[in-house]
This record gives sequence, structure tokens and C-alpha cells, in this order.
Amino acid sequence: MEILIEPWNQLVIHEVLELKFEDWITQIIASARSAGGGIPTIFWANGVSFHFATFPDTDTIVQEKLKGRIHYSSITFAIKEKFEKQIIREGGAVNFTDVSHNEIFSKLTERLRSQSKFQNMH
Repeated sequence: MEILIEPWNQLVIHEVLELKFEDWITQIIASARSAGGGIPTIFWANGVSFHFATFPDTDTIVQEKLKGRIHYSSITFAIKEKFEKQIIREGGAVNFTDVSHNEIFSKLTERLRSQSKFQNMH
């Protein structure tokens, strides 16, 4: 039996939205409260916090994945230099997961960071 490991070769992002970190945290907490509570979790790598949305696995999307292409419908990110497991603000909290060990997320956050409008405003 032959074992093949075929890494992804392309990540296509259809919409990128950058926010100031504190504004985004306020928005995340408000959304969680209006959805009935719970503590949302956001990814973090290389000084960038982010969240992405994917497309449902339709036949077309599955065909793209088999070709090695991942499609994100959108990604929201904010510069956050230091990793913290949780941030508590008035009205709620947000958890963070350090995914910097993931090669795709590491390359993604390098790219996002390089195009950040708020890079030096934190």
C-alpha cells in the first residue's frame, strides 16, 4: 500500500477585514451575548488574532479541496502582539488559541500582518 501525504498548495481568501483589536473584542463580546452567551474562541499566531469563515462542502468546494485549494469566504483579523489565553472585558470574555505551530496559519498571519493598516497603532 502506498501512503501519500499531499499538503494544501493554495489558500484563497475572498474577503479580508481588519479591525482595531479593542473594537473587535467589543464586537465579539456583544455578538456572543446576543446569541445567548458562551465564551467565543479566536485564533492567534505571530502577533495576529483572527477568525475565518468557510464555504459549505458543496460538490464544487470538495473538488477544489481535492485539487489542494482551500477557500475561505472571509477572514477577520486584528493585530495582537502578545498571546493571552483569555481577555475579560465588561460584559464578557474571549478565549484565544495559539495556532502558531500550524504552517498554514503561520504563513497566513505573516501575510495579514504585512498588509495591516493598524500595524503600528496598537
